[in-house]
Amino acid sequence: MPDLRQTRKHLAIALVAMAGLDLLGAALYFSPLIGSAETRRMELNRLQTELTLKTRQVAPLKDLPNKVVLANQQITDFYKRRLPAQNSQIATELGKLAAANGVRIEQEHYKSQDTAPTLAGLEPLELDADLAGTYTSLAKFINAVERDEMFFMIDSVTLGNDPQGPVKLTLKMETYLKVGS
Repeated sequence: MPDLRQTRKHLAIALVAMAGLDLLGAALYFSPLIGSAETRRMELNRLQTELTLKTRQVAPLKDLPNKVVLANQQITDFYKRRLPAQNSQIATELGKLAAANGVRIEQEHYKSQDTAPTLAGLEPLELDADLAGTYTSLAKFINAVERDEMFFMIDSVTLGNDPQGPVKLTLKMETYLKVGS
């Protein structure tokens, strides 16, 4: 038969050890090292707010590989549809816009950069155009150039006036030619 004295002794040691652990746990719970329940609640709220903020910050990165494929398709489409391959395409397009808006193109000057193509097979091209027409027709022409399918960047507009005739305008623009097409 088991010795009850030995069992009581082991049981008493176990109870004293558990009571010591309870006292240690209570001391840690109420000590300034761990903080109060309110401090822990505030820390939890701060961490939840930080998690929400970080989740919102990474949301645009969701589905990134598909976005990259879509962007490459859009770039290819932009190059095909909006960038000319020859100067004559630019002259034709500007002529159409001028005729549609009642503007007369008096002179056009094209200046190609004599450098290597800067962007993936594109050659920068500067265009200076002297225009004449009414103020309204010139404003509509500039608006049409900005909205045109062909890509133009208007750098500057210089307005002049002939007291006896139409309003004169010098327009400086940039575009890009596709090289090797």
